[in-house]
Amino acid sequence: MTEKQENDVFYVCSLIEYIARKTKNHRQDVIACFSKADIERQLRLAEANHCLSFEQVSDELIEDFQIAEGTFDTVSECRYTVPSTTSIGMLYQGLVLSTMKNDDAAQGILDIFSSFITDEISDFNSNVYYTNPDYLRCSYLEGRMLA
Repeated sequence: MTEKQENDVFYVCSLIEYIARKTKNHRQDVIACFSKADIERQLRLAEANHCLSFEQVSDELIEDFQIAEGTFDTVSECRYTVPSTTSIGMLYQGLVLSTMKNDDAAQGILDIFSSFITDEISDFNSNVYYTNPDYLRCSYLEGRMLA
């Protein structure tokens, strides 16, 4: 995978995180609105969309995919400093790149964001976001948080 492709994965992961925060949805609920073809398209558009604000791109996607407002507000409930959208995007990028099969980034994004791990990472009152990325990868592959 090229550096550009890795950057595209980072952008799309950050965008999904941004949309989830903006709409107050679980990450699984946001990713469920997209097909694999939709994610592939977002990866192709990432370089151009990167020049636009997350606000503009997310507003268009929220409208186009009719992503409803939810009640999963991880930001206002956080007692500590909330990690930035791009910091979380980088974490997801690492998970996608380390677990995807056959360089299929779109499927990797769908798989990671559809899993239990997103609620664990989104709990900014826990220490999951700050744990070793390899621990997160192993937990994801095991299907549960490891002790």
